[in-house]
Amino acid sequence: MGNSISGLWNKLFGKKEVRILMVGLDAAGKTTILYKLMLGEVITAIPTIGFNVETVEYKNIKFTVWDVGGQDTIRPLWVHYYQNTDAVIFVVDSHDRDPERIQDARDELHKLMNEDQLKDASLLVFANKQDMPKAMGASELQEKLGINELRARQWFVQPCCAKTGDGLYQGLDWLSNIISQKKK
Repeated sequence: MGNSISGLWNKLFGKKEVRILMVGLDAAGKTTILYKLMLGEVITAIPTIGFNVETVEYKNIKFTVWDVGGQDTIRPLWVHYYQNTDAVIFVVDSHDRDPERIQDARDELHKLMNEDQLKDASLLVFANKQDMPKAMGASELQEKLGINELRARQWFVQPCCAKTGDGLYQGLDWLSNIISQKKK
């Protein structure tokens, strides 16, 4: 009896636990975003070889965020992090207009979102580095990444700046709302 009351209490008032996979090309700002959300401050990040995993609590949701390195030699390992993922945060350096890098980001995003293990995962794209001159806005990035082609998936592109925190919580607001709707 005590266990059932405890379970009901947690279901009604406890924090929802959500698994997030945060990926993107190298130097997009994934680790900076993770620690800005977790600590509220900017850290000096070095390229992630492997992964970082941290918990971020926001709006009664406990996000377990897996920040996986984005170097081209590490990307094939992303597949090992797909299982039980509720949402994907794909981080893009919106200041990097190199056509080859944009194509790489597009290819990786589409490959990722076509994986069977991620078929139910929502997609939040952080268009990072909006503080830089000539950074691509949400609609331009949406077009260049071909996000409209991702059918039957909930997605959102949020312009942000990891260093200042601008846009990060708006992205988490969207994700929180989507997760709350799914977990009802």
